[in-house]
Amino acid sequence: PLMSSLIQALSTELAPRITRHGVLVEVYGEGILILGDSGVGKSETAIELVKRGHRLIADDAVELRKVSSSKIMGMAPENIRHFIGAVKNSVEVEMVIELEAWDRTKNYDRTGLESNTYDILGVKVPSMLIPVMPGRNLAVILETAAINNRQKEMGYNAAQELLNRLGLQNDVSGF
Repeated sequence: PLMSSLIQALSTELAPRITRHGVLVEVYGEGILILGDSGVGKSETAIELVKRGHRLIADDAVELRKVSSSKIMGMAPENIRHFIGAVKNSVEVEMVIELEAWDRTKNYDRTGLESNTYDILGVKVPSMLIPVMPGRNLAVILETAAINNRQKEMGYNAAQELLNRLGLQNDVSGF
């Protein structure tokens, strides 16, 4: 056990890494990296999630490490790790949420059927673009996204299931 612990510790410590401007939270056990322009509401969303019982891992700067060919771990950079009062040091990044100011000219995917990915050090992480608009509870949207992502990981796609029940499963390409 000592050798495997040592190997694991070394491979994490020596893993390729990058730092991104964003917020890392754990929602229902899912590590979610929140990205977006300054002032879009990343930290406010994280605070709201923490109030709802979820965990904050890193705020403002997130250190991302590629610990295997398919796994990215996220944590607060060493120098700010204990300033934010995070209750957990690191979490696997299982989803990336990109927040952007609502753009009326843009056609957003509302079905949840589009499977987008975000590349972190060569690992494709499921991602979702969420337009921010007044009156929208982003914390609830992120909770729903976390549940959905977890179900997809376990092989269940709620949006696809709904289409199947409606008899529309052949109308959407890519499945």
